[in-house]
Amino acid sequence: MDITPIFLTLKLATVTTLVLLVCATPLAWWLSRGRSWPKRVVETVVALPLVLPPSVLGFYMLLALAPNGPLGRMATAAGLGPLAFTFTGLVVGSVLFSLPFVVRPLQDAFAGVGEELLEAAATLGAGPWDRFVSVALPLARHGYLTAATLGFAHTVGEFGVVLMIGGNIPGQTQVLSIAIYDAVEVIDYPTAHLYSAGLLVFSFVTLLTLSLASRRGARW
Repeated sequence: MDITPIFLTLKLATVTTLVLLVCATPLAWWLSRGRSWPKRVVETVVALPLVLPPSVLGFYMLLALAPNGPLGRMATAAGLGPLAFTFTGLVVGSVLFSLPFVVRPLQDAFAGVGEELLEAAATLGAGPWDRFVSVALPLARHGYLTAATLGFAHTVGEFGVVLMIGGNIPGQTQVLSIAIYDAVEVIDYPTAHLYSAGLLVFSFVTLLTLSLASRRGARW
C-alpha cells in the first residue's frame, strides 16, 4: 500500500485548516456583529459549498485557476506559475470548499460573546483590537476547536473538488479519496479497504471528539 496519498492528504488538510482559521476569523467576527442585508448576502455566498455539488464548484475553480483564468493570470504575474493541477491549486480550492465549516462555528462563537463584556472592556480603556484579543478570542476558544476539527476533517474527505482542480497525479495531487477511487477502478479491493477503513475510523474519532468537546464546553 502506497502511503504517499495519506501524507499528501494530511498536508493538504493541515495547510487548508491554518489558512482557513486566519481568513475566517475576521470574516466570522464581522458577520457576527449585526444582521444587515449585505451580511446576509455574504453569509449566503459563504454557505454555497454546503449545497453546491463539488463538481460544479470544482469546474468553476478550474476555469479560474487555469492559465487564462483570473486567478491563474494573477498567479503567473506574481511568479507562482500555473495553479491548476498543482498542490497550491488544491489548497485554494479546499479553502473555498471548506470555508463554511470554519466560518459558521466561529461566527456562532463570536455571536455568543456578550456586548456588555465588550462595552465593559471599552470603559476600561481597551481599544477594538484589545477587546477582540483579550475578550472575544478567549471566549470563542471552543468555537475554534470545532472550526479547526470540522475544517480539517472536511478537507480530508474531499473528492469532487480536488479531482476537478488537481486531477490525479501520484505524489502531487493524488489525495486519499482519489487513491480509493483508483484502487476500486483496478479492482484492488484490499487497498481500497485499508484506505476506506482509515477514513471511517478518522471520521468516527472526529465526531466523538466534537461531541466530547461540546459537552465540556457546556460545563465550562
